[in-house]
Amino acid sequence: MKTIKGPGLFLAQFAGDAAPFNSWDAITKWAAECGYLGVQVPSWDARLFDLAKAATSKDYCDEIAGVARANGVEITELSTHLQGQLVAVHPAYDEMFDGFAAPEVRGNPKARRAWAVDQVKAALTASRNLGLNAHVTFSGALAWPFVYPWPQRPAGLIEQAFDELAARWRPILDHADAMGVDLCYEIHPGEDLHDGASFEMFLERVGGHARANMLYDPSHYVLQGLDYLANLDIYRDRIRMFHVKDAELNPDGRQGVYGGYQSWVNRAGRFRSVGDGQVDFGSIFAKLAANDFDGWAVVEWECCLKHPEDGAREGAAYVRDCIIRVTDKAFDDFAGAGADEAANRRILGLDR
Repeated sequence: MKTIKGPGLFLAQFAGDAAPFNSWDAITKWAAECGYLGVQVPSWDARLFDLAKAATSKDYCDEIAGVARANGVEITELSTHLQGQLVAVHPAYDEMFDGFAAPEVRGNPKARRAWAVDQVKAALTASRNLGLNAHVTFSGALAWPFVYPWPQRPAGLIEQAFDELAARWRPILDHADAMGVDLCYEIHPGEDLHDGASFEMFLERVGGHARANMLYDPSHYVLQGLDYLANLDIYRDRIRMFHVKDAELNPDGRQGVYGGYQSWVNRAGRFRSVGDGQVDFGSIFAKLAANDFDGWAVVEWECCLKHPEDGAREGAAYVRDCIIRVTDKAFDDFAGAGADEAANRRILGLDR
């Protein structure tokens, strides 16, 4: 067994224009002061990170990693959630997702997709330059508007969507393999890879690619009524990253999983700060330890109620208490009598 690394913090929700959230030096100092040992980096945020430079300059990667270490944290992984989303976009979402892209490719879906593919590949190269072995992204979605089968879906529609999704991601997965980096899809509503069944559909189409893996985030499973503990056992060999994020689902006589178009605070299902929701993190950390997960436990703060800075500080302490320092001996070793093959044969009566 292995002891999970952590606590880490995903910086995407904290980066901003005011200090200490507006520079790499300041935000890493702040994260360490909150009690974190690692930070997960949003690769699109130029206030913190220059992706193009990181993909082409090992010296730059050494420099930013050195700043982080000097401030008391290390880089856990890079993220391309926003860029990965743009690898596959249904036209219904074109305008809403256009803001994720560079200005020069907005309004041009083909150019935007090519830009997104290059971005994810660059982040994989940068991950290698930083000495990282895992990277997180979104799959994007072509079939999400048809997630509920009404009107009845035309025959073959979903299969064709997943064929195309796999074709778009296969070259990126091959680049990930060349870089020695696992590509971990955050399994997330709004993405075509939103549960185990959809991940398996994709995995089959990419030939079981060794670099096609998962980021495990139980909050998204709580909100869709999925057994998030069983999921850990089913996909133990594909789960390579972990977001510690809490949620609660409190359906009533007016709304349930779909939320009735309400705001986050008024939905039956809503995200909460770590420890404030319904996720059984004690069982999750125990399963991950038993399953030899050796990655980072990274807090992702998304709460409809609590201030982010309070959530960050509380989250560091919560994760630190959840991490199980695994044992290197059995609890009953004190009673061991010792044996050898001859003794075992006598005990079993094999020589009689």
